[in-house]
Amino acid sequence: MTRLEERDPFEVFAEWFGEAQNCGIKEPTAVAVATADTDGQPSLRMVLLKSHGPDGFVFYTNYESRKGREILANPKAAMTFHWMPLGRQVRVQGRVEQVSAEEADAYYASRHRDSRIGAWASQQSRPMATRFDLEKNVAKYAARYAVGEVPRPPYWSGFRIVPHLIEFWTEKPFRLHERIVFTRVSDDAAWTTERLFP
Repeated sequence: MTRLEERDPFEVFAEWFGEAQNCGIKEPTAVAVATADTDGQPSLRMVLLKSHGPDGFVFYTNYESRKGREILANPKAAMTFHWMPLGRQVRVQGRVEQVSAEEADAYYASRHRDSRIGAWASQQSRPMATRFDLEKNVAKYAARYAVGEVPRPPYWSGFRIVPHLIEFWTEKPFRLHERIVFTRVSDDAAWTTERLFP
């Protein structure tokens, strides 16, 4: 049997992610994403992973939100998956690129109509006086797009984290956990691996 550190990290992630999807976790796509502003102040929030593969890890957001603005100004990010029932964690760090308009359009079109209306209605991360402000916006855009398709807002799209580091953590007895980290110096470079003390 091939040792984990001898495998392709994207294949390992796909295998672990598949197991997470099939072990009863309510939302296995949930992942914490960390960004930093231009002063270096970090911020962290949960998002949902929408696709993954050798090109990276994709999530979608309002580009005018705090995370959107921080990534556009400082295109680096980190993410952490923690699948507690499996005793596994995956950390990812890398540069961030915007997905293509075609990729964003395809994903946006797959969303429930109410979620597409919500993308227009929510001024994400900006102050809101009362809940009624959001409800008014939902009603406004529901009326505007009552017939036909709901187009993708120009400020709503996806980001892809292209990793230079992927760490696989496995829970072991007595806190003697296993940590295997893959790193590469560029997108097309070979991965190198090392084991870390827990």
